[in-house]
Amino acid sequence: MSKTAHTTGTTGPSEPLAPNQPGAADPQRWKALIFIALAQLMVVLDATIVNIALPTAQQDLGISDGNRQWVITAYALAFGGLLLFGGRVADIWGRRRTFVAGLGGFALASALGGAATSEAMMLGARALQGVFGALLAPAALSLLAVMFTDARERAKAFGIYGAIAGGGGAVGLLLGGFLTEYLDWRWTFYVNIPFAVVAALGAYFVIREPSGARNRAPLDIPGVILSTTGLVALVYGFTRAEHSGWTDGWTIGMFVLSAVLLAAFVAVESKVKAPLLPLRVLTERNRGGVYLSLGLAVIAMFGLFLFLTYYLQVVRGYSPVKTGFAFMPMVVGMIVGSTQIGTRLMTRVAPRLLMAPGFLLAALGMLLLTQLDLDSSYTTVVLPAQLLLGLGMGTAFMPAMSLSTFGVDPADSGVASAMVNTSQQVGGAIGTALLNTIAASATTAYIADHAAGAADPKVLEFQGMVHGFTSAIWWAVGILVASAAIAFTLVNSGRPEIGAAGGGTGDAEDEVKVPVVVH
Repeated sequence: MSKTAHTTGTTGPSEPLAPNQPGAADPQRWKALIFIALAQLMVVLDATIVNIALPTAQQDLGISDGNRQWVITAYALAFGGLLLFGGRVADIWGRRRTFVAGLGGFALASALGGAATSEAMMLGARALQGVFGALLAPAALSLLAVMFTDARERAKAFGIYGAIAGGGGAVGLLLGGFLTEYLDWRWTFYVNIPFAVVAALGAYFVIREPSGARNRAPLDIPGVILSTTGLVALVYGFTRAEHSGWTDGWTIGMFVLSAVLLAAFVAVESKVKAPLLPLRVLTERNRGGVYLSLGLAVIAMFGLFLFLTYYLQVVRGYSPVKTGFAFMPMVVGMIVGSTQIGTRLMTRVAPRLLMAPGFLLAALGMLLLTQLDLDSSYTTVVLPAQLLLGLGMGTAFMPAMSLSTFGVDPADSGVASAMVNTSQQVGGAIGTALLNTIAASATTAYIADHAAGAADPKVLEFQGMVHGFTSAIWWAVGILVASAAIAFTLVNSGRPEIGAAGGGTGDAEDEVKVPVVVH
C-alpha cells in the first residue's frame, strides 16, 4: 500500500487514544498483563468449573432438581445484567480500583460458596460472584485497551487475552473434574481465592492506569435501571426457555419485557447528556460487527461444550478428569491460533481477514462433529474437530478483542469492554437454551420414530441422544458461517470515521489507517 500507517499505532487527532503513547509507555505494562490475564482466567474458569461440581453440590446441599438450574442462572443473571453498569463504574471510578474491588468481592463470594451449608447460601454466593464479575471483567479488558496502544504490543497483549477468553472454559472443565473427583466440590469455589489474591496484590503494586482516561460524567441512573432489568429479563428468558419451553407464558413474557426495556434504554441513551452506553460505541461499523459476530460465535461454542461433555461422559463413559483432558486439544489450538497466528498476522493483514477465515475454520471443525455416532473414534473425529475449532476461534477472537475497544475514547473504554462481555454472556445464554432445545426435540423425535424396532431401549436412548447432538451441531455450523459473513461484511478494517462517513469498502484506500501496522 502506498499510504502506510506508522508503527506508532496512532490514528490521528480525530480518533483519540490513551495518553500513554508508545514513546511514554508504562514500563510495567507487561507485568500488569500477567495479573490481568490471571483475573480473566479466573472469571472464565468459573463459567464452566461449577458445572462439573453441580451434581455433587446438589446432593450435599439438598437442592431440588427444579432449583439446581439456579446455581448457574443466579450467576448468569447478575453477571449479564450488570456488565454495562460495571463497565461505566470502571470508567468513572478508575479501572485499577474497580479491578481490585472486583477481585476482592469475587474472592469473598467464592469463599461463601465453598462454605455453603444451604441452598439459599449457595445461590446468594453465586449471585454475588456475578455482581463482582460484572465489575471485574470490563475493568480487565479496558485496562488492556488503555495500557497497550502500540500496534505490535497490542497484538501480543490481546493475543494472550484472547487465548484465555477462548480456552479458559475448557480448562475449567479439566480443573473442575480434578477438584471434584480427587478433593471436594467446594474446592471449585475455593480455588478462586488464590487467583484473586495474587491478581489483586499484583494489580495494586504494578498497574498504573494512564492519566486522563477517567470519565468524570455523572452516572446515568435511568440507563443503569433500564439496561440492568432489560438484560436480566433477556438472559432469564433464554435460561427459562431451556427447561420450560419457548411457548411458556413466563418465557414469552420475559422476552417481551426485555424488548420494551431495552428499547426504552436506547431511547434514553440517545437523549441524556452523559449516557451509560454512548450509542456511538455500538453504531460504529467495526465495533458493531465485532459485537454481533462474537455473540453468534459464542452461541455455537456454548453448544459444543454442552454436547461434547454429555457425549464423552454419558455416551462414552469418560470420567470428569478424562473429559477435561479430552478438551485439551481445543485449548492448545486456541492458544496457537491466538498467540501465534492472530498475533503474528494482525500487524500485517486487515482484522476481517483473520476473523472471517477463523470462524469458517471453526465451522469446519464443527462440521466434523456432525459425524458423531455411538462409537466414533476420539482420534479420528473428536480430536481433529477440536484442533480446527481451537485454531479457528483463537485466530478470530484475538483481533476481535482488540478491535472491540480500538478507537474508543479512553473515557468510554470500560463500557466498550463491557459490551464485549455482554455479547458473549447473552450469546452463551442463547446458545445453551436454543441448541439444547433443538437437541432435545430431535432426540424425542428420533426415539419415537425408532421405538418399535429397538432391541435395546438403552442403546436407543443413546442413539437418540447422539442424533439430537448432531442435529443441534448442524445449527452451530450455520451460526459460525453467519458469524464469518458478518465479520467479513461489517468489519471493513478502516478507521471508524472513514467507514461511517465514506461507507468504506475495505479496499486499499480504506485500510491504510487500520488499527494495526501496515507495511
